[in-house]
Amino acid sequence: MMSSKQTKDRLIFIVDDEPHILMAVETCLKMAGMNHIITISDSRDVIRQMERELPCLMILDLNMPHINGERLLKIVRKTYPKIPVIVLTGAIDVDTAVKCMKIGALDYVVKPVEEDRLIASVRQALDYVNLENTFQDSPVSDLFSQIKNPKAFSHIITQDKKMHSIFHYIEAIAPSSKPVLVLGETGVGKELIGSSIHFLSKRKGKLVKVNVAGLDDNVFSDTLFGHVPGAFTGADKARSGLIEQAAGGTLFLDEIGDLALTSQIKLLRLLQEREYLPLGSDRVKHSDARIIASTNLDLWALEKKGSFRKDLIYRLSTHTLTLPPLRERLLDLPLLLDRFVCQAALELDKPIPDIPKTLIEQMESYPFKGNIRELKSMVHDAVSRYQEGPITANLFKSLVAFGPDSETEMEGLTGDLKKALPTLKEASRELVEKAMKQTGGNQSAAAAILGISQQALSKRLQKLKLED
Repeated sequence: MMSSKQTKDRLIFIVDDEPHILMAVETCLKMAGMNHIITISDSRDVIRQMERELPCLMILDLNMPHINGERLLKIVRKTYPKIPVIVLTGAIDVDTAVKCMKIGALDYVVKPVEEDRLIASVRQALDYVNLENTFQDSPVSDLFSQIKNPKAFSHIITQDKKMHSIFHYIEAIAPSSKPVLVLGETGVGKELIGSSIHFLSKRKGKLVKVNVAGLDDNVFSDTLFGHVPGAFTGADKARSGLIEQAAGGTLFLDEIGDLALTSQIKLLRLLQEREYLPLGSDRVKHSDARIIASTNLDLWALEKKGSFRKDLIYRLSTHTLTLPPLRERLLDLPLLLDRFVCQAALELDKPIPDIPKTLIEQMESYPFKGNIRELKSMVHDAVSRYQEGPITANLFKSLVAFGPDSETEMEGLTGDLKKALPTLKEASRELVEKAMKQTGGNQSAAAAILGISQQALSKRLQKLKLED
């Protein structure tokens, strides 16, 4: 049996469009010592809420407007299969509740809710969660279980070991006030990592994000440092910059590799001295905001070209982490595909399609140069054209364009391979001839080199003689 502390700390979602049902169920659970509860009256808000915080249990009404409980159950089971769901149903809908059990609901409770029945069902579900956690013995689960604050990474979908190692590193550096440099290809989730670092830092100020690509020096200075009245034509009022808005918090500078050299000098001063000048002012201001910078470029290669300052690289990279591309996180591909298909179907008000294994296999060989962002866009486009049945590769334009899609292309490819490689028959003849030449015609020695018996070699030699 679970301790009262374990029960109290576990988050429970209650989803029902009727306020009096929400209140009744919430009150019942709180009287049983379960205080960590979020109530949701609009079914459309469930997935958005789960993006921010994952519950250990969901109590879900079946009859709701917008997205009914049965459809929402399918989405939750597909995207978050380990979260148990208890469905609430009217007496006339028991058949539907049984159908939901087949889909994956753990239990159902008939309305009007009997307190003892509800509490028994909830405790059983929480015991189930506890049992699942106890027997998670895969290396990935062990690695994830060592993370002290998994809530900080709940918005990142992964079971990849490299990503979990990065999570451990982030937990170690989060309390530091020093800059962090986040490297990785476009679309790998650098901003999400910035959010995790800020969350774990427990800094009281806000997380403020800005993309510095394409900003000239004046716009950069005004955006970051602000200006005083009269700083330039049209500057009638003082304007605080983003660095001031991030006071006591974190400033996330995206695409730092594209920052102009003149702006790099000002950023360097901010990092070194913790001070800056608003445009038009000679009064120095001080900043306690932590800097996180990200880029998909090689800063050292830029430094060699003279377009990025070496001293700024050193200042930015006190803590550095590199996110792996999606093609190196293939274990995550089915999870991400499931999530994005469900999200797109929800947004486009379409049925949730099944994902065949063949589609995942085809995607595993796709390069994903735009990484997770590209996958999400591909899925949204495919689901927008989806009609019925499993979702297939022909709905993904990029997959179709990437693979050989005509007999002519396949013939051309086969022709190129023929030119590049000998046939097995040709290779076999060449090996036998080389072995015989190397041993001066000694069949025993040649057979030993080839790893076959002398009798087998003798038969091959006779066959070659007949072919000649």
